[in-house]
Amino acid sequence: MLSRLSRPRALTVCALPVAALIAAAVCAPLPFSVAQPGMTADVLGENKGTPVITVSGAPTRRTSGQLRMTTIEATGPDTHVSLKDVIDGWFATDRAVMPRDAVYPSGDSLKEIERYNAEQMRKSQDAATRAALKYLGVHDKDVKVTLRLADVGGPSAGLLFSLGIINKLDGDGNGGDLTGGRTIAGTGTITADGKVGPVGGVALKTQAARRDGATVFLVPKAECAAARAEQPEGLRLIPVTTLKGAVDSLVALRTGKGTVPSC
Repeated sequence: MLSRLSRPRALTVCALPVAALIAAAVCAPLPFSVAQPGMTADVLGENKGTPVITVSGAPTRRTSGQLRMTTIEATGPDTHVSLKDVIDGWFATDRAVMPRDAVYPSGDSLKEIERYNAEQMRKSQDAATRAALKYLGVHDKDVKVTLRLADVGGPSAGLLFSLGIINKLDGDGNGGDLTGGRTIAGTGTITADGKVGPVGGVALKTQAARRDGATVFLVPKAECAAARAEQPEGLRLIPVTTLKGAVDSLVALRTGKGTVPSC
């Protein structure tokens, strides 16, 4: 025998499974990572007590200012990210929600991801060295460059590595320093022939750069719009597509001669 429910009671009964579904959705893990501004490191100096750039086989010069590579910090591939985390990150300016597959290789274990990132960093360092020495016209059999940056993986420091090598060996080519005494930060992949590529997470990297004292940020030209979206006050954006273009922009900025592009 069935009894008729009153309207309020019927609504209450129907609402219970809906509420349960909402609660489950809020708590269920989602395929996203939440990222925030990470550490920066001056490639002209030391990282954890070890010089980032070491050169043998050629004289190096004393440098001024800083060239800071930038990073983001993302939740791990096995971290539980809920709907609440996604919503909170969506509206925050100091965090970003990114598809997990955009941050980590799909289907890989944590150890495999760490190995992948380490390999990407090694390839980036090799390309950065070749690009810098080619720019300077120096044969890589005469000069050995060692790059060390603890606990950082991926290819996004390539541009800053190349600039650091050039600055240590030749500066601006006329006795001056590429930085002009400034704290300059940036990001971008680099190829052996000096082409600069996009990296992702630029809006967070600009925040990390400004937090650590940078007043100039070198950004891959393709990511200018993303960099402008959350551009910190007091941080100048300079778009780059090639290593030569980056050097030319820094020289023009230091000397006041020539054009410095902007996003």
